[in-house]
Amino acid sequence: MIIFVRNVKVMDNNQEQFYLYGMHPVTDAVLQGRKFERILFRKGLEGEQFRTLLEAVTERDIPYQFVPHEKMDRLVKGAHQGVIAYLARIEYVPFEEMVEGALSRKANPIFLVLDGVSDVRNLGAIARSAECAGVDGIVVPAKGSAAINADAVKTSAGALLRIPTARVANLRTALYYFRDSEFQIVAASEKAEDEMYDINFRKATAIVMGSEGKGISEPVLSLCTVGARIPIVGETGSLNVSVAAALVMFEAVRQRNL
Repeated sequence: MIIFVRNVKVMDNNQEQFYLYGMHPVTDAVLQGRKFERILFRKGLEGEQFRTLLEAVTERDIPYQFVPHEKMDRLVKGAHQGVIAYLARIEYVPFEEMVEGALSRKANPIFLVLDGVSDVRNLGAIARSAECAGVDGIVVPAKGSAAINADAVKTSAGALLRIPTARVANLRTALYYFRDSEFQIVAASEKAEDEMYDINFRKATAIVMGSEGKGISEPVLSLCTVGARIPIVGETGSLNVSVAAALVMFEAVRQRNL
């Protein structure tokens, strides 16, 4: 099914993905201010049109990556010209606006920061739990995070369409902003000394969850002000990140409801 919007070709792949392809359509859409999840460029792509597009993409902080042409040929059965752009499925909120808005509504808001969660279904499950727990917003990095696509929205049961989500170029910058705003930054990690029950979640709090394989990165961990460990009595060393996030968030709910 092909749809034309402002002379931009949009392909709907069984309503699972929404993307543009081709040098001119993608360039037009970028210049028109459309929101993108990410843009794929073919490795080795050159030319004046490409350089103009890449400059526009970089200026707007749109995530992009270079991939082999074989992958692009599998994604699009057409003349993609080495450019495929995935449209954003949600409307991202400016980070500072999200934080200040929450602070204006309540004294001690709570946010969730995802450092490198790369599986879309984990991301969706986390968002579902966050919305149920009354979290005030989610922060994700522009690069190195799962795409918020149809699978993520579906897994979240629509929560990603309801909970404010900010995409930032640098998580460390966001954490500095939280610290300046007198938030405690809780690193959820199996290596932490304190159990999550020992943390005071009644304060203004940003909970940091790490990636599925490596956990929280060292640069991000260095800015966290407290660590929280989920007690595990079995032999398996860690929990799935979406389960761990739900446990920590609902410990905060329990404390705040006392």
